[in-house]
Amino acid sequence: MTVTVKTFARLADAAGALSNDRSARFLGGGTLVMRAVNEADPAIQTIVRSTDPGLLHIALSSGRIELGAGVTMAAVLAERDLAFLHPVARAVGGPAVREAATVGGNLFAPSPYGDFATALLALDATVTFAGGMGQRELPLDEFLGRRERASSLVSALAFKRPAAATFRFTKVTRVHPKGISVLSIAAQLPLASGRVTGARIAYGAMGQTPLRAKAAERALEGRTLDVAGIAPALAVAVDGTSPVDDPIASAWWRREILPVHLRRLLLDAALA
Repeated sequence: MTVTVKTFARLADAAGALSNDRSARFLGGGTLVMRAVNEADPAIQTIVRSTDPGLLHIALSSGRIELGAGVTMAAVLAERDLAFLHPVARAVGGPAVREAATVGGNLFAPSPYGDFATALLALDATVTFAGGMGQRELPLDEFLGRRERASSLVSALAFKRPAAATFRFTKVTRVHPKGISVLSIAAQLPLASGRVTGARIAYGAMGQTPLRAKAAERALEGRTLDVAGIAPALAVAVDGTSPVDDPIASAWWRREILPVHLRRLLLDAALA
């Protein structure tokens, strides 16, 4: 199988090449695309890449964070100002993988991968696309619902910086420290007068893509993060999930242990 590689200096030109060729795939870190190429996926005949420096852009402020889609997990770990995301980035493979794996590529990782996308979903991130007609944005949860591929090029992700000690992440795996997820949970848990207000909880490996735990979010609203306060959320923890059976874990097991690990995460947040 012959694969053509096209390199562009500008993201807009790379986006145009993707939109004009249904057999084209964008090459970022390569952890997904190169595996498909090595397995001779007939759907991939063209690889598009870009040297646009905007892909590696990291903008940090007190209120907002923006990450270029080409920022690697290793680059996230190198930023002290992103310490709240270090446990998430560290959960993505081993050191060699983290040097290549990108935050944009993680959005396309199939279940049970996609731990970083799960965290971004809990952070209410937006996705920016590059195109010949300019940039456009889309909420991440809407993007994950359709995961545009050939027609759009993800250029950046942005989200509001979470208040101190409000963001939590946990990954359940059979092999430590870099095993594949049995499931992962990310949560942003703002408090007002000791009660949860506007919680966002996301699950990884509990559906085809990372998903919001909307029933648990609603059940937590106005509650305290103690055993009694979180009980209603745990009762509906698996609502809306659709895990699959795979070599890592069965769907039944994922549903069984999800409330256990959500309970630990919520109670740990109360101790922060």
